[in-house]
Amino acid sequence: MTQASPLLSVRNLGVSFRMESGEHFQALKGISFDIAANRTVALVGESGSGKSVTSMAIMRLLPENNTEIAAGSEILFEGRNLLQADRRALRALRGRDIAMIFQDPMSSLNPVFTVGDQIIETLMLHTGMRRKAARQRAVALLKEVGLPEPDRKVDAYPHQLSGGQQQRVMIAMAIACEPKLLIADEPTTALDVTIQQQILQLLAALQKKHGMAVLFITHDLGLVGEFADEVIVMRHGEIREHGPLQQVFTQPQDAYTKALLNCRPQLDSRPARLAVIDDFLQDQPYQTPPQRERGYTAGDDIVLDVQGLCKSFESREGLFGKHVFHAVKDVSFQLARGKTLGIVGESGSGKTTVGLTLMRLHQASAGRALFNGQDILAMSPGEFHAYKRRIQIIFQNPYASLNPRFTVEEILLEPMTLHAIGRDHAERKQLAAALLERVGLPRRALQKYPHEFSGGQRQRIAIARCLTMKPDVLICDESVSALDVSVQAQVLNLLQDLQDECGLSYLFISHDLSVVKHISDQVMVMQHGQVVEQANADSLYANPQHSYTRQLLSAIPQGWPQQGGTRVA
Repeated sequence: MTQASPLLSVRNLGVSFRMESGEHFQALKGISFDIAANRTVALVGESGSGKSVTSMAIMRLLPENNTEIAAGSEILFEGRNLLQADRRALRALRGRDIAMIFQDPMSSLNPVFTVGDQIIETLMLHTGMRRKAARQRAVALLKEVGLPEPDRKVDAYPHQLSGGQQQRVMIAMAIACEPKLLIADEPTTALDVTIQQQILQLLAALQKKHGMAVLFITHDLGLVGEFADEVIVMRHGEIREHGPLQQVFTQPQDAYTKALLNCRPQLDSRPARLAVIDDFLQDQPYQTPPQRERGYTAGDDIVLDVQGLCKSFESREGLFGKHVFHAVKDVSFQLARGKTLGIVGESGSGKTTVGLTLMRLHQASAGRALFNGQDILAMSPGEFHAYKRRIQIIFQNPYASLNPRFTVEEILLEPMTLHAIGRDHAERKQLAAALLERVGLPRRALQKYPHEFSGGQRQRIAIARCLTMKPDVLICDESVSALDVSVQAQVLNLLQDLQDECGLSYLFISHDLSVVKHISDQVMVMQHGQVVEQANADSLYANPQHSYTRQLLSAIPQGWPQQGGTRVA
């Protein structure tokens, strides 16, 4: 009995890009793999590994003006080499036989068209449906992907939907013509843990129902454990390991695969330091560090005492009316010196609003925030100026929070100059260089601009900028959620080192419950602007009292195997 040919076969695919300097960067170095019909293959690796380049090469969406495909490369779809297909054939193929879900739905959906029109366009182009029939099919698709009120949402614009709803629209558009191959490029990266779980379950159900093959691209091995049939691990444009899911998770052969499996914080352990990639690429075997104990105690010194914090936003409704949205409702908590309070909850729960209100970037509607006994919310702007340097914030997006026109030196010197830290320019520059080294960057980085650094390096610069103020409290607002798991581990280790050495207190805001468990002494769970549960981290995770907390914890990806997951050393 002959074995069926794979649906997609990539052979010796090499891709390089011509740089402005005239040099060539080799993004893919002769990779080969197959995807069989009705199978899910996960492509895993860090940023720069070549995952997205692989998907864009399959779709033939790489820029032609500076891309070179190596001789001998083949991308065979049902036996036909896509690298030799003309534009007309590719246009007929994309969206019908091969569809793609991109990482950021807001930049992939057209903001001036309703979501229904965008699905209708796909159906009319590839199936020849009339508009009325295509609209009915669009409503049915939105219902199939679990969008509430599909009859109404079909006429909504992208900005009127949440991130999870936008991603569901992207999935509906992708499956509209029942493709044979669905490529999902980081489809859950920016989503809450519960929405992430819903999207993964939806993709799995649709894959089974429609008999699609799925190429699932992610940087997080933990996501694919309950979803994929096969795993391909990539690094620096090469395939480091390829095999069935169970084999890769329980018996990884490559040191890099072992590193990716161990970099992710685990719910059942809290090592004093997280493993990083280099720990597994050395000659000697990795030694698991001792466990770290966490939690508030009765004798802790309270540095920040928040009592009855409220924040409301008003918006116009009609010509004369107004609508009041209560984003934060009567939130109270205490932050101990040298400890970390984790704040978790889904998007819209009020987590970020709490942080921004404490920074006075929003004006509180009610409540007090006692910082060393002084209510910082009641202070005049002049009085609060002296406290600004003692409470700093690290924002989620390091690409948007650093001024692209400033060098790193200017970024670090500006706050020191404003707050008269250091006697003169020379002393401030020396302090800036020392802080850069403290966060793991060389002094020569002072003369570079933000665009010359990776996401993890930019987040280190943002941390260094906060440290110029010698703060007592750092508010970390989703500050590691956009980073690869290995870079995330480095930044979490850095935050822990700084806390140990400087006695910093952290408000750690995140939707990643595994990360929160690792770094937090106490955890506060928020839903719809209210605190529904608060306890020491170990107690809350071991015995959650509120149904919403249990719902969040049950949505955490468990990896393989689902029960009693074995870590690889």
